[in-house]
Amino acid sequence: MIACMGSTGRKMEFSEIDENSTVFPGEYVYHEPSSAIVLAGAFNREKDYLRVLKDGRHLEDKICNFKKIKLSDKEKRDKQVKKCGGCKGI
Repeated sequence: MIACMGSTGRKMEFSEIDENSTVFPGEYVYHEPSSAIVLAGAFNREKDYLRVLKDGRHLEDKICNFKKIKLSDKEKRDKQVKKCGGCKGI
């Protein structure tokens, strides 16, 4: 596990992408060579690559160069979308 300070002053923690984990399109991951948070696109374990968007440009690199960003329980709760309840019907 790797840790660094984010722009908010909060310590960010990262974990390896192993053979049991997967990366979903739209998920933010850490790219070690450029030290940047990037937006994941295509994930292909068989061909060992992850395609991402970095600064608005397409980037493809080996999976081992990326780390997953670990969220705290509070961050996971805050990230969930809450519905207004208007769609429940009458």
